[in-house]
Amino acid sequence: MNIGLILAGGSGVRLGAEIPKQYIAVKGKTIIAYCLEVFGIHPLIDAVQIVAHEHWREKISSQMTKPVLDKFMGFSAPGSNRQYSIFHGLQDIVQYAKKTDVVIVHDAARPCVSQTMLTACVDACREHDGALPVLPMKDTVYLGDGRQITSLLEREKVYAGQAPEAFVLGKYYEANKSLIPDKIEQINGSTEPAILAGMDIAMIPGDEGNFKITTQADLERFRALIK
Repeated sequence: MNIGLILAGGSGVRLGAEIPKQYIAVKGKTIIAYCLEVFGIHPLIDAVQIVAHEHWREKISSQMTKPVLDKFMGFSAPGSNRQYSIFHGLQDIVQYAKKTDVVIVHDAARPCVSQTMLTACVDACREHDGALPVLPMKDTVYLGDGRQITSLLEREKVYAGQAPEAFVLGKYYEANKSLIPDKIEQINGSTEPAILAGMDIAMIPGDEGNFKITTQADLERFRALIK
């Protein structure tokens, strides 16, 4: 079984809107609804778990299409940070899924995820413990202390990670569980616990169009695409 774990518990403060970005409506549908539709119609996705505050759950449910409803397994409570939210979702998923199943972690604020990307993530987990879509860095990358440049990095070896990120469920759950209660607060990216646990994570090509709606400019870009 392949389970989509959709993260919709963020506050979206960087956008400066009155409500979290994933609940902003674009052409009559919330941003999370666009995201869920992709998971709902994908033939390799068997189940969907959503991390969201109770206040927004009715709104999410009201916009679920039948394909999403048929796969929807339930809501999970958000955590104190993104990775804790993931762990809460994993705690619920392990109640109905097998250790060998695959969990695909995705942000509700990335509504442009493609069918092709989801397929690539699932396929990579047939031979690896997980998969991370990456984009090569276009600019020269430096390390600094905030005042001056301290060292150079080889651009060819530096990548920007994207979501969705896919993992073999049992191994990923244990990797996160080992970080409870304090170390998980220091995690910034979904793949970090897997790397720390020594899991075999494949890099797969990312998608420039699979951007995260973080700023007002991102929101306008998405509105233009929908038009």
